[in-house]
Amino acid sequence: MTMGTVNIYCPWEDSSPEPLLDICGKYVIAHPETFCVLHQETGLWCLRPGVALPRELCEKLISFWQDGDPEGLDDKFINIFGDLINTRLKRVTLRNSGISDDGLNLLLSHQLVELDISNCSKLSERTLENINRIGDSLTTLIIGKTKDIMPNLLFTTSQTESSDSSDSSPVSEIKQRGYILRTPNLRKLVVRELYQPKEPDYFALLLKSLTKLTHLDLSGCFFLHDVRYILLMKYLVSLNLHSVQRIQDTVPALYEMKTLKFLDVSQANQKYGVFESPDTVLANLVSNLPNLTSLDISGTNLSGDGTFDEYRDSDEKSKDGDMETDLCDIPGLRSRINNPLEFLGLYNTLHDACHRNHIPAKVITGDANEEQILAATAAYLDRPEVLVKALNELFHIFRFETCHNQQRALNLILLAMLRHRREKHIQISGSASLFYIAKSEDKNSLSVRARQKMIVVLLDAMETHLDDSTMMRNGCLTLCQFRIPQDVLFEYRRLVQLLLRLIRCRGDGDDFVRHIAIYLLNSLACQVDGEQKELVGDLGAIETMLKLISDRLQRHMHDDMLEIAWSAMWNVTDETPINCLRFLDGQGMTYFQKCLKEFPDKPELLRNMMGLLGNVAEVKDLRSRLMTPELLTTFAELLDSNSDGIEVSYNAAGVLSHIASGGAEAWTIDRPTRNEVLERMVAAIERWDLASKRNINYRSFEPILRLLDVYHTPQCQHWAAWALANLTRVYPDKYCSLVEEEGGIRMLQALLESPLPYHRIKTLARIVITQCQHYKEHGSLEHMDLDSDS
Repeated sequence: MTMGTVNIYCPWEDSSPEPLLDICGKYVIAHPETFCVLHQETGLWCLRPGVALPRELCEKLISFWQDGDPEGLDDKFINIFGDLINTRLKRVTLRNSGISDDGLNLLLSHQLVELDISNCSKLSERTLENINRIGDSLTTLIIGKTKDIMPNLLFTTSQTESSDSSDSSPVSEIKQRGYILRTPNLRKLVVRELYQPKEPDYFALLLKSLTKLTHLDLSGCFFLHDVRYILLMKYLVSLNLHSVQRIQDTVPALYEMKTLKFLDVSQANQKYGVFESPDTVLANLVSNLPNLTSLDISGTNLSGDGTFDEYRDSDEKSKDGDMETDLCDIPGLRSRINNPLEFLGLYNTLHDACHRNHIPAKVITGDANEEQILAATAAYLDRPEVLVKALNELFHIFRFETCHNQQRALNLILLAMLRHRREKHIQISGSASLFYIAKSEDKNSLSVRARQKMIVVLLDAMETHLDDSTMMRNGCLTLCQFRIPQDVLFEYRRLVQLLLRLIRCRGDGDDFVRHIAIYLLNSLACQVDGEQKELVGDLGAIETMLKLISDRLQRHMHDDMLEIAWSAMWNVTDETPINCLRFLDGQGMTYFQKCLKEFPDKPELLRNMMGLLGNVAEVKDLRSRLMTPELLTTFAELLDSNSDGIEVSYNAAGVLSHIASGGAEAWTIDRPTRNEVLERMVAAIERWDLASKRNINYRSFEPILRLLDVYHTPQCQHWAAWALANLTRVYPDKYCSLVEEEGGIRMLQALLESPLPYHRIKTLARIVITQCQHYKEHGSLEHMDLDSDS
């Protein structure tokens, strides 16, 4: 309902940390067993014995559930409020919930003051009767579009109880009792899109007993007929008749509603908003309603079709010496020049009145500028058909212009998407604007809570409209603008599940969406700890990637998705043995050999595959599954590869070092021999430039440091020492401290004291120690002789 200037509180706008109450509330909603017990027979939650919840917390719990999963809010959870001693409720919003008549009846026992049951599809006429039975306390009732609770017929034909009686007459219990809704203390009523074509007295009877109403919203209702019945409401200050049928017929009665401060006669469709003599109608409305501060005439012709000069007669012009003092480009509002309205709705008016210069109102909805569009978005949050147009206008500002009030725009977009989760076009338009907000230069000024709310709203939209390619594109592209994985860790599981669904379910025509989804999944698997990597594997990432690889092999197709699939598995197997096992069990080595044969000259693909196999080789219990003549021959041959710089050769040497670290007895094949492979590996290592830039990322050196203790096979130590010398030289800021933190210096010093390693290994060990010491003392390797590795 249009209520003038709309001030909206958005908790995510606050840069302070999320309140502890909110954090705890969301947790217990996700884990109701923390304060409830599940009744085994009924399947309903009951409050735990000894638990008592104050009213504020009870209402918060329902609100938290609404924010997360409104459709999941049903009788199962609502049942806890059946304990009237240990729970308290006064104000309840159940918008879009799955509550039934029984569940709502339970809540009504709390003597509610405010109740919102908009769009609750499971409610029936039983709810109306329950409200009538115990509705004395209600002051606010928002029925919205939950029309099934309203009776369809006031008159029904019934027989008297005696079957012998020949008398039958139209009777109606509702007509006899004289009311539809018995809520004597109601101050605010919202009923939307209610059609009663066969009942001319329906709305008169509905409102007859509600004489204390101050706010009435009948948006979209048809067959209101003569609305003079509203005149019985002597305290009415707000009347919303948006898109009611035959709005023109209501005008005579409106003239008499002297108490009105807020009036909405707007139309969603312009063709229904045409008045005869519009200037006169508007002028009379304004003059007859002395308290009016807010007026919405959007979608009508009440604003007239010209400007000030066309409506100012010549006599008046000649008498007025200062024309600028009373300019007004809306003829019917001339009387408000010196007393402008607080709010005026001009969105989608005939003749684009919002673009005129002289409008006597402080806040205007329209599409002439950013301020008007934001005002329209705020005012029409409950009107999906109008809201989507305003959101599209807002999107064009983000795309082609500069949004000067980005925080307010963000708040409104999030509210719109939260309120209309199932309205696909609102989700698409809103997410398109979120993309530009997330990639803007101002994105770093967004609070953590704002970024998290954006992410939650995007995930909600994507899960709800999974089959819509545009929504998926918008969602994935917007998520790419956040810091991955830092910004999404709080919804890590949910995002991984969604991305895997996109990768599995999208058809060939949606390769763009699949591509972004795989890219995001790969980013999520990088720079996270082993627990999260294991989770990605638990959710089926390895199997999904292998299926994609199989598809590409069958089609003989090499593309970015094939490479990213291997990269994702490389990341998700890093120091995660269970995922390495999943790779092997999923015929991963077969796919490796097929890709190597099918695409031999693809350096990035080869690097990614060998990086993955390096992770597998680090797992002692799995090395035996790599011990085949074919695989060992392949690894040895790759030692001589120049593909992707030294990366493929380096990774091949890493795989062989880990395999060889098991000792001679673990080398169970005849060809190639262990000595041949080790000699070839050392030759390869000595060809590498110690200053080579790398395309690799280590979170831990633990697998490399383990090789420093393999004194029985110094070639393994050789590869490990070279790796540490290279990485601490080229990336000292990242890796010098890591060597020290993980005990590498101590191990290298022990290696120097041992007679077993050969000279070259000790030389590399000294280089690592020297570089780390220099970095520790100077904060860099500047002024250090880096040309010599002797």
